[in-house]
Amino acid sequence: MTVLRIPDLDGKVYLITGASTGIGAGVARAFAAQGVRVGIHYNASAEAAKDVARSIEQMGGEGFLVGGDVADHKQVVSVVQQTAEHFGRLDGLINNAGSMLGRVPTLESEEDHGRAVVDLNSHSVVWACLAAYPWLRKNRGVIINTTSIAARNGGGGGAVLYAAAKGFVSTFTKGFAKEVVNDGIRVNAVSPGTIRTLFHERFSSEAQMNSMVSTIPMGRAGVVEDCVGAFLFLASDALSGYITGQIIEVNGGQLMP
Repeated sequence: MTVLRIPDLDGKVYLITGASTGIGAGVARAFAAQGVRVGIHYNASAEAAKDVARSIEQMGGEGFLVGGDVADHKQVVSVVQQTAEHFGRLDGLINNAGSMLGRVPTLESEEDHGRAVVDLNSHSVVWACLAAYPWLRKNRGVIINTTSIAARNGGGGGAVLYAAAKGFVSTFTKGFAKEVVNDGIRVNAVSPGTIRTLFHERFSSEAQMNSMVSTIPMGRAGVVEDCVGAFLFLASDALSGYITGQIIEVNGGQLMP
């Protein structure tokens, strides 16, 4: 299969959080195929992250495994620093790590659960951006956040806190883009809809998936490969150099804002 080449990505360094499985793993492989040197972040899924690293090495790419819990401020900073110091630079940050942490109705949510959802999905993005900022400023870098269709529709059953946390990510993307634009840093986001990954295997029944798919004009749930093009587009200055503060919806028409 012929791979579309995006020349200005070759040799760049990107840290991708949550790169061991799902969309993050797909993005890591796609970026490596463009010659990007990839920081492959993982937390609990060490073996899966090693598989991603091996697949990148097999295609002749370069990956760096870096573990840590992004819901912890000190560990986020360490993940960024380790990656940047390993490669000697950082050209891009993709904040992809996140999880619903279970379908829990808001009225049944305990304080610890709510805090964990916000720390993982919201605070981690801020912490990573601040840690990466000095490195990205040197190279007029790029930040791409992963938000969700849930940020626009409030989420499904038991996912309201997750949806609100992703709404934070969407708003932060726009605001932070304004704050760093004079440093030459572009900040955008990709908003996946219903994508078949471990996320939905863990948190959605087949009946719930069928219900969601019934609302998608394209008639199917998305797959990881449907998402990676949006990340590549936003990473390339040649393709999206005049785009910042934007959110690309990847949802098969499920939401048309």
